[in-house]
Amino acid sequence: MAHATVICEHKYVAQAISGHHRLICDEPVANGGSDAGPAPYDLLLASLGACSAITLRMYGIRKGWDLGKITVGLRYTREEDGAEHIDRRVSFSKQLDDAQKNRLLEIMGKTPVTRTLLKGIAIASSLAD
Repeated sequence: MAHATVICEHKYVAQAISGHHRLICDEPVANGGSDAGPAPYDLLLASLGACSAITLRMYGIRKGWDLGKITVGLRYTREEDGAEHIDRRVSFSKQLDDAQKNRLLEIMGKTPVTRTLLKGIAIASSLAD
């Protein structure tokens, strides 16, 4: 189970708290923010990228594969018609054969955050008393 609390006291700067971890979130200057931290969609991409890299590392360790440094680059775009798309590109600093690369690409499509984003998720909202 995951959990977080977000507090926004000053304009668009929000502090996200999860356990003893704290992250500052903000909008870029172009959107009226002060760019004090990543914007919400940047955090969404970071979550997907982190889950991807961690899952690939776990798989590589289980298989005994030295993947070296894993780099996951992500880009979110929204088209004029409202269609949304995330491009995700992964690279490894160690040389891998085609079979390994294909298997890792398959695994990347099955990471927990990937699955959640692809299937969608119900969100229940309420007001506190």
